[in-house]
Amino acid sequence: MKKYIYSVLALAALLSYNPVFSQTDYSGRQEVYRATHTKTTEIKHTKLKVQFDFEKEQLKGEEWLTAAPYFYPTDSLVLNAKSMDIHEVALAKANQKSALKYDYKDDLLKIFLDKTYLKGQDYTVYIKYTAKPNEVKQEGSAAINDAKGLYFINAQGKDKDKPTQIWTQGETESSSAWFPTIDKTNQKTTQEIYMTVPEQYVTLSNGILKEQKKEGNGLRTDHWVMEKRHSPYLFFMGIGDYAIVKDKWRNIPVDYYIEKEYEPYAKQIYGNTPEMMEFYSKYLNYDYPWAKYSQISGRDYVSGAMENTTATLHGSDILQTPGQLVDENTWEATIAHELFHHWFGDLVTAESWSNLTVNESFANYSEYLWLEHKYGKDEADYHLMQDLGHYLSNPSDYTKDLVRFDYKSREDVFDLVTYQKGGGILHMLRNYLGEDAFRAGLTDYLKTYEYGNAEAHQLRLSFEKVSGKDLNWFFNQWYYGEGNPKLSYSYSYEPVKKQVNLIINQTQAPLFQFPLAIDIYENGKPVRKHIWVDAKSSQRFSFPVNKTPDLINLNADAVILADIKEEKTPEQYLLQYQNSKELKSRYLAVEDAVKNANHPVAANILALALKDPYYRVRMLALSGLDLSQPAQAKRLQSEVEKLASTDPKTLVQGAAIAALSKTNDQKYIPLYEKGAQAVSNSVRANSIAALSLIAPEKVTLYLDKIDLKSADEDLITQMLPIIVKNKVDSQAQYLARVVAFYPFIKFQNPKLGQSAEEAYHWIMKSDNTPAVKSITKILGYAKSQLGENPQAKMMIIEMLKSGVAQKLELLKTQPKSESINQQIDLLNKAIEDMK
Repeated sequence: MKKYIYSVLALAALLSYNPVFSQTDYSGRQEVYRATHTKTTEIKHTKLKVQFDFEKEQLKGEEWLTAAPYFYPTDSLVLNAKSMDIHEVALAKANQKSALKYDYKDDLLKIFLDKTYLKGQDYTVYIKYTAKPNEVKQEGSAAINDAKGLYFINAQGKDKDKPTQIWTQGETESSSAWFPTIDKTNQKTTQEIYMTVPEQYVTLSNGILKEQKKEGNGLRTDHWVMEKRHSPYLFFMGIGDYAIVKDKWRNIPVDYYIEKEYEPYAKQIYGNTPEMMEFYSKYLNYDYPWAKYSQISGRDYVSGAMENTTATLHGSDILQTPGQLVDENTWEATIAHELFHHWFGDLVTAESWSNLTVNESFANYSEYLWLEHKYGKDEADYHLMQDLGHYLSNPSDYTKDLVRFDYKSREDVFDLVTYQKGGGILHMLRNYLGEDAFRAGLTDYLKTYEYGNAEAHQLRLSFEKVSGKDLNWFFNQWYYGEGNPKLSYSYSYEPVKKQVNLIINQTQAPLFQFPLAIDIYENGKPVRKHIWVDAKSSQRFSFPVNKTPDLINLNADAVILADIKEEKTPEQYLLQYQNSKELKSRYLAVEDAVKNANHPVAANILALALKDPYYRVRMLALSGLDLSQPAQAKRLQSEVEKLASTDPKTLVQGAAIAALSKTNDQKYIPLYEKGAQAVSNSVRANSIAALSLIAPEKVTLYLDKIDLKSADEDLITQMLPIIVKNKVDSQAQYLARVVAFYPFIKFQNPKLGQSAEEAYHWIMKSDNTPAVKSITKILGYAKSQLGENPQAKMMIIEMLKSGVAQKLELLKTQPKSESINQQIDLLNKAIEDMK
């Protein structure tokens, strides 16, 4: 599963973070041990026949479940079955049914079998039931913000702006909200589903569509069959009015189920999927193991995306238009992530949620592997740098092990440690073992545990088997330990010995051991040294040099996941930028230059970075320019003009236009007017922002034409103050993901926070139902992400109350307005839901 996290909610969490409490809480949790679920019964096959009550938002189902004792004899079967009406339970044998006694309470269905069965003796139970997902009591989490398993979207068709859809979300243990099962990761079963639906809708499920049969009364039954075993949380149903765009990989069908409005862009969004399948199949030396691969999106989805076997579900943010796609497909890494799960997660599944790392850390790192293959090492390194930055900036995650047997809720393990830190750990392991051994270890792991379950120790054994290396030291500190190295260092030169002495200090506990690459600069050129840092608080290393080094750059290859405290001069950063092939060293040098742009050496770094081979370094350099300063303008303005017009990346063109806008030079108006009509969202938005500074009367021609419906947060942030200033009502609803969190943004970015607050009050003082709907909807998602954070919840409630007060004032001027009353109801419901 690809997790979606609001950055402002991370800030909200920091508001209540208390290091002392966190440590105490962690030590207390040591008393909890989350053991792998005991397998009393093994499910062999699950057959379902389902139909849907769109008015009641319920599922009427029949199930034939074939099972056998796992090892010990048993005379009963216990199934998870959340918020269901159980109508009939029977033993099914030779087309005959004989009633069985059962007990159903606390979401558990205990069935008393007709006799004691031994290992190897299969039986089939029949269950007739009604699933009522809206009555499910379990709650979601930060990663998966709801847990009712089965979702009816606009089921009665009351919202004209939203399609009618049905989709399911099984992870973590929510499949049992729509069919009785043993809802644990260490169960594996084949399946078949008969779905009876209105004939205007298409369906998607796991496996292959075997048959479609018209039933009359406008209904059709689709029969889907999954012939290979997988876990119950990966079962999926998707239903709606989709176009199906056909593709293929080798002889495997690859289909994209897409809302018809976005059908022309399906190949732009999903089209790299076959190449990904080929790359991963070769990289793993294990061909894609399933009969087909389909992808679908769901409105109001409760997470980012989900790797249902052969039928991945994405949130609707994947639906992008050409304006976004020409800049970058922001969902491409997620597409890769969910596909890779079909090996790590679906083929070999974590035996328990404590071992989620063998699913999610691999899927996270697969993003790096794909980006490296497709776009080069700089792109992959940037992605990893951003991921690890999220983890390192969140102190509450420092005390969590990667393999976690002491979690409070199974949902808690879907976090920055399992995803981002776990991906970084695999990057270190890949570099330590070497490419060939790493890949061979992955292949051995998959072939050894295919269609079964595994844990992190079994992953270690596969790597040890192929490499001959003992890896307990690595797994003990990175998988079964907490934190990461926090380093400081100093060095001094001994002229008599002609050597430099480097002291590396570890300031954290526990201490780590690890290989480390360092660059020692002499006469402006680096020499790479590889050292082994022991688990010591301080360690000395000596290297022969002819004079005091110009610079020592620790972790020069950016492999080790560490916090490094260091101070470098602009001159040293210039050397680092000029001589480093690795992206992170170049990027950090440019970041420092942006902070110290008035320093003459920093200006040299920015000038060089404008021609960097990696586009995000060029963008970073552009962000640090102030061309209103004559010295910078004289030296760099002509280069920026070239980037604005001819850079191969539209994101760089947009950043260059933003840099030119600081000149307030009227001569660029034709450039901005042309850019305001460009396909690229980046070029268009930056051009409109530039016009707003020097020709504001021209802005209104373009504001309602820019596509913000599925725009990323950066674009919305950029356009927000301009839209508010010009009161473009039609665009207000698309500002919600920023506007709804203005109390938190004000701490992080006061200027943006002020604009977001102005936008919120503008919306609340106007009659704009779509905008209020968007705000309350996104706050509904936010509730589960906030967790137990009363301070943050109270800030949101107070914001909503102020919105209600403003709507009541507006109602006085339009006392018969149904839309304003509806908006007040939405806000009041959001207040109650947040409590």
